[in-house]
Formats: sequence, structure tokens, C-alpha cells
Amino acid sequence: VQLQASGGGLVQAGGSLRLSCVASGRTFSGYTMGWFRQAPGKEREFVAAIRWTGGVAYYADSVKGRFTISRDNAKNTVDLQMNSLKPEDTAVYYCAAKSSPVRVGAEGSYDYWGQGTQVTVSS
Repeated sequence: VQLQASGGGLVQAGGSLRLSCVASGRTFSGYTMGWFRQAPGKEREFVAAIRWTGGVAYYADSVKGRFTISRDNAKNTVDLQMNSLKPEDTAVYYCAAKSSPVRVGAEGSYDYWGQGTQVTVSS
């Protein structure tokens, strides 16, 4: 089972980036997909998650209105569109998958993790 995240990079404050995560090795039918991030010296934190059905999405307050999570179930992919980026968004971003649709913000509840992609926002 693999989750491969990509799309990170260096961007100026106010800019945009789109992260993508491709899942392979098994079907993720029914799985909730999430994005977390970890800034230097800080704990990993929840960013966004999306359920398998209905497109129900959840966001951390810090990114609400700026980030949008979406998924393509046929392709086993989940994207994170990040707009109006701020220096405090700088972090390694990880995609993750969980079989249960509850507690989507709980890092420990996720079953699979990707390797992370660096996002750096300059001021």
C-alpha cells in the first residue's frame, strides 16, 4: 500500500499550490482521505479530510476558506488546492487514509500515510 504525495514547492505569500496524492496497492473504496502537516519544531496537525461518498469535507479553522480538498474515487487520488498561502502554512504536508469516517481530525486514527511533500511560503 502506497500513498504518494506531490505538488509541494516554494511560493510567495498570497500564492497558490495544488497538492496531489495517489493511492496504490489496494482499493480505497470507502476510505476517508486526509491531509496533515508538520511545521519545523511543531507537532503534526490536521488540515483537511474528505469522505468517500458525498464529498463531505472537513477543514481546520486555520485553512477554512483558503484550502479545498477534493478526490477522484475512480483514480484513487485526493487533491488539496491551497490559495492565499501564508508563511505559517510552511510545513511538510502528508496525505493519509482511514477506513472509518469518524474522528477525521485524529492523526492516530489513520491507517495509511504518504511520505510527505514540502511546502514553503515566503513572506
